[in-house]
Amino acid sequence: MDYTSLGRTGLRVSVAGLGCGGSSRIGMAHGRSSAEAAKIVRQCLDLGVNFFDTAMQYGTEEAVGLGIEGVPRDEVVISTKSQIARDGRRFPPAEVLANLDDSLRRLRLDHVDVFHLHGVRPEDYDHALEVREALLKARDAGKTRFLGITETGPHDPGHTMLRRALDDDGFDVVMTAFHMMNQNTREIVFPRTMERGIGTLIMFAVRSIFSEPDFLRTTMRALAEEGKVPAELARKDEPLDFLVHPSGAESVVDAAYRYARHEPGVDVVLFGTGNPAHVESNVRSILRPPLPEADRRKLRELFSHLENVGLTLPKNRS
Repeated sequence: MDYTSLGRTGLRVSVAGLGCGGSSRIGMAHGRSSAEAAKIVRQCLDLGVNFFDTAMQYGTEEAVGLGIEGVPRDEVVISTKSQIARDGRRFPPAEVLANLDDSLRRLRLDHVDVFHLHGVRPEDYDHALEVREALLKARDAGKTRFLGITETGPHDPGHTMLRRALDDDGFDVVMTAFHMMNQNTREIVFPRTMERGIGTLIMFAVRSIFSEPDFLRTTMRALAEEGKVPAELARKDEPLDFLVHPSGAESVVDAAYRYARHEPGVDVVLFGTGNPAHVESNVRSILRPPLPEADRRKLRELFSHLENVGLTLPKNRS
């Protein structure tokens, strides 16, 4: 495993982190028990993964707590989150603080390393600042070491909320959307995080857009019809097959993880799965060298202008 420092926090983190949400929720979205999900956590630990990202909303905190049971606390880095608004109702700071306490109970920990405000929309950012003031007291009380904030990619593809958060410089870690066909993070987010020493967690590196061939084909055809990508890509059954060659990637998924991993400004690439075989292949991809420069250049030429691509699930999925 390769390790890096999570921005200015000084936390030593694996460059591959287990994301315990997404469409799988470490298998629990498909009927796996907490005990079965905990086995995925332990498998990751055996591979050297020490960063685990969960959230109250995911319903996987208990599984993470079970998976890290008995592991020395300083050998794992635990990140969890609470929403600050839902269905038009903004949660008062006391409610978010109570959510932090509940998360600690489910994780069976006395503190987490990073506590995030979860999926903050631009219109809720001023409220996020109020909640942050309350969380500073929780941090000082030792319930969390650092504060983070995560964006909601599908509802904020231009990173409007993170622009404000990074200008405020009041959060130690951010989670942002970045992948081969959603590249605007490179110009908008990473220069600021690198300048300020803010840790970066990458979500959506693969998701359905690259793991489900039918979804990729459908997306590419829709983009071609809008004139946003060359028509030849829409005519191919495997529109990104130019990435797969002996000196390049082994698969589109392999390419996607490697693309995200080696972007300047990226600290941790999150991967999510409930399949033990996928754990090993995902980690291997994240640890492989960068894609050939010619392939990266072609990806930039083809897709750097796109926005809000692949940040939602296919229409036939919830």
